[in-house]
Amino acid sequence: MISKEQFQKEIELIVANAIREDVGDGDHSSLACIPEQATGKAKLLVKDNGIIAGVAFAKTVFQHIDKDLKMDILIEDGSKVAYGDIVFYVEGASQSILKAERLVLNAMQRMSAIATKTKQFVDLLEGTGTKILDTRKTTPGIRALEKWAVKIGGGENHRFALYDMIMLKDNHIDFAGGITKAINKTKAYLKNTNRDLKIIVEARNLEEIQEILQNKGVYRILIDNFNYEDTKKAVALIGDTCLTESSGGINEKTIRKYAECGVDYISSGALTHSVYNMDLSLKAV
Repeated sequence: MISKEQFQKEIELIVANAIREDVGDGDHSSLACIPEQATGKAKLLVKDNGIIAGVAFAKTVFQHIDKDLKMDILIEDGSKVAYGDIVFYVEGASQSILKAERLVLNAMQRMSAIATKTKQFVDLLEGTGTKILDTRKTTPGIRALEKWAVKIGGGENHRFALYDMIMLKDNHIDFAGGITKAINKTKAYLKNTNRDLKIIVEARNLEEIQEILQNKGVYRILIDNFNYEDTKKAVALIGDTCLTESSGGINEKTIRKYAECGVDYISSGALTHSVYNMDLSLKAV
């Protein structure tokens, strides 16, 4: 995964771009009717049930817009919330609070939805030893927020992007001329470019798993779109040679059965691409 420093840079870019997009040359609604010196206080009100996420991000947004804004945090990221809960209060210049309002709400509503769904999957896996992973099926431009929300919900992050891990999927393998050629070319590339990246290889059937196992240096095998019985066979074949990951349409109804096949990880794009935003409001008090 990317470093903490790079992740923080991603967050800063998201904030700056979102404010550019939303505020432009000024919040003219507020500028028109609220005096510059006016101060106020608002609360983040929960109108749903689930896992709250984005409190720390909200603090970043408020500080970016106005360093004099003060937050009183009552509920931290990763906590269960219910309808009527107050997550935090923010106090300071009224214009600044209003300027930050929509970005804070948009981010926290989506992050909380992702954290809530992730926690559901984590609970379904309890006791199996299998961990849930996100994917790159994220909203363009805010991937860092969505992957942050997965972590808050108790999940694990897969690679962040194309540059921090090698993942040889079906198209890579077909374009390269086969599994062994793809792996060998990848090893040569990493050596020639002096890069230290982990290699994941996707398998579409048991025969491909056997071929992957004939090659050294694979960090994890992606067991893609296998049924339960073939997944068990794949795990038995792989043994302790490398880590295992199941993927391909796995949902709340099937996730535990796949975990019971013995895989180390299950990846699900649904954590980030199939959620409904949590209902939150920022209300003046």
